[in-house]
Amino acid sequence: MRDRPAPNPLPIRAPVYAIALISASALAYEVLLMRLFSIVQWHHFAYMVISLALLGYGASGALLTLARGRLLPHFGPAFVLGAVLFGITSLGGFLLAQQLPFNTLEILWDRRQWLYLLACYLLLFLPFLCAASCICLAFQRFGGEIGRLYSFDLLGAGAGSLGIILLLFLLAPAELLRLLALAGPLAGILAVWQMGLPGRRLWLTGLLALSGLLAALPAAWLEPRLSEYKELSQLLRIPGTRVLAERSSPLGLVTLIESPQVPLRQAPGLSLGSPASPPEQLGILSDGDALTPINRYDGRREGLAYLDWLTSALPYHLSPPGRVLVLGAGGGSGVLQAVYHGVEQIDAVELNPQVAQLVTDDYAEFSGWNLLQDRINLHIAEARGFVAASPERYDLIQVALLDAAGAASAGVYALSESYLYTLEALQEYLAHLAPNGWLAITRWVQLPPRDGVKLLASAAQALRNQGVRDPGARLLMIRGWSTSTLLVRNGPVTPAEVERLRAFSAERSFDLIWYPGMAPDQANRYHRLDAPYFHQAARALLAGPEQARAFIEQYKFMLEPATDDRPYYFNFFRWRSLPEILGLWGQGGLPLLELGYPVLAATLVQALLASLVLILLPLALLRRREPATGGAYSGRVAIYFTAIGLAFLMLEIAFIQRFILFLSHPLYAVAVVLCGFLLFSGLGSRFAGRLANRRRGMLAALAALAAVALAYLWLLPPLFQALIALPDPLKIALALALIAPLAFPMGMPFPLALSNVSARAPGLVPWAWGVNGCASLISAVLATLLAIHFGFSLVVLGALGLYGLAALSRP
Repeated sequence: MRDRPAPNPLPIRAPVYAIALISASALAYEVLLMRLFSIVQWHHFAYMVISLALLGYGASGALLTLARGRLLPHFGPAFVLGAVLFGITSLGGFLLAQQLPFNTLEILWDRRQWLYLLACYLLLFLPFLCAASCICLAFQRFGGEIGRLYSFDLLGAGAGSLGIILLLFLLAPAELLRLLALAGPLAGILAVWQMGLPGRRLWLTGLLALSGLLAALPAAWLEPRLSEYKELSQLLRIPGTRVLAERSSPLGLVTLIESPQVPLRQAPGLSLGSPASPPEQLGILSDGDALTPINRYDGRREGLAYLDWLTSALPYHLSPPGRVLVLGAGGGSGVLQAVYHGVEQIDAVELNPQVAQLVTDDYAEFSGWNLLQDRINLHIAEARGFVAASPERYDLIQVALLDAAGAASAGVYALSESYLYTLEALQEYLAHLAPNGWLAITRWVQLPPRDGVKLLASAAQALRNQGVRDPGARLLMIRGWSTSTLLVRNGPVTPAEVERLRAFSAERSFDLIWYPGMAPDQANRYHRLDAPYFHQAARALLAGPEQARAFIEQYKFMLEPATDDRPYYFNFFRWRSLPEILGLWGQGGLPLLELGYPVLAATLVQALLASLVLILLPLALLRRREPATGGAYSGRVAIYFTAIGLAFLMLEIAFIQRFILFLSHPLYAVAVVLCGFLLFSGLGSRFAGRLANRRRGMLAALAALAAVALAYLWLLPPLFQALIALPDPLKIALALALIAPLAFPMGMPFPLALSNVSARAPGLVPWAWGVNGCASLISAVLATLLAIHFGFSLVVLGALGLYGLAALSRP
């Protein structure tokens, strides 16, 4: 017997405004969690946050499949209760998660950390379960309005994705956590008003009282607690250390500290034989880590002498540059290094305007900015976007040391996209060098060699891509005890420059890694390793394309150069090395596993297991209770909603990546692209409800999005390259215009099919919703893994294949 919704005597209206607010708040909470994880731990854990959010959506389908008969007759109170619980759990879940002793750096050797991670996962998944349950319950109650409801759901999510970015410029993360908690009772108030529930005065009184209680919670309870192993936590243990200023934005929590009793001495890679020491320093930290100093500068050159004893000073000793570009200005050390060496024209690029403000405004007298501003052009921009749009040519381009040493060595950046070190980036830098100019990149030394060797392999390949037959003739590389510096010349290195390199390195006890014609016995002299590993790698990588390929394939770590299509420069993991690394469990070798990768793999396994339980168990129980929901039809429903759930998020993630370079800022790309996808998908969903022939409409939508996605794979890169110099407002408008033709048809397959399911087998509506949520849960992690190994283009093609499968299995 076909299942029918329980009769509801109340002629209520669908609470579409409350749905939009709940959806906006849930997506805003998702972004806020990424920001909070960046502060508390070393990484935003975006894949984990997205997966736990989507797990909530999948679990809501399972829950409502089983509780449908009990909740539908009481739809109004159940909806309001779900909204209220979203507000309570969004705040309470994070507060409880903060009490767990979870530490990212211990996860490889302390098995208890996996339990803490699971507990954290479950606590933070609850708000998404509550929000998704509200929306899914509305789909069941108003089966004839699914297209309209889904459009409000997507439009709300789009507004939330953009709104949270804007709010992060105005409010600290702790204040936003309270604001999103208040969104739960507010959505309840909207629902009570729109549905006209009986006892409205009592409802409103209770909801307003709860709002007052949430607003009155002490601010100290909500402050994110940094890991005790982060640099800021360690520094604040030093007697006398204090915070001078703190600024918050979507780009990071910027903290300025001073330590008068035990002076700061931040000089990465400083020669152990340096006769000079750093001047008085203040420390800038981003999200409690990646310390960059502000040096006191009073106009006297001798106060900066220590900057000449860093590996990054090498290019100034080879040929004095007339014009220098510093990518990653930070606290200004790279700029002052150029000042020390007498450079008169300096362009400096800094991503975070709040960091720049501390140096050039709030502490301008300390940093000496008031003495230097006539010589320095400071640009607030993303490095790749600035270089691509600049018409200038430089004698020296310096790529600063941008990340924290401890986090880099622990592998927590393994899953971070970085467009600074891709092949396309290196080729862009080289194209902006003046004749005989230098590109200099400084990185941390990792043992066994990984980072520096991969950078050398990337530089060699970038030169080969530009037609240079002998890249070794244009490269120099040295290392100290903690940093290495690679130099690439726009032309062959001269014998005179080789002699200056050797003199510079000998005076400072830096080890030579490579120069043209270098003999093996010149390597590994000062900071001795068991063998001259760096030089051996350089000889193999520069011997020729075939030898380089063989060396990269045989190496125990991933040295394949990163590309804009696979921008995971910090991923060094190889599956075939896993047994050997696990064999070092008791010998301190597990950090070689690159911390981010096993957490991602574990998240995928967890997502698969959870999805199987949440899909198969409710279906088995539903078939016992309602035999009509079984058979081939439920199988087609499962295949269809799994396919579109996987495909939607894969396309979304891939095209966010495609737009990062064009918009010259990862933050803008995430906000604009996510907002565009959700906004135009919502409009597509609304349009889908008006189609006379839904079958043809669905097939037309799938064909249209496949055609647009395929065209964009080839059209977007040259289009972006041609238009990247446009002003930001025009680029944002153009990005939205480009997203619209792709996103509009993406909003149609889900509501069209769910309306069909609602008409034929209403009992399968929450189950189909759950299947879609579980598929999206898997897709969030799977898309990242596929992008790491195969690139984002393959992710797009895989998504289109899944949409093809959906077309064949449509219910």
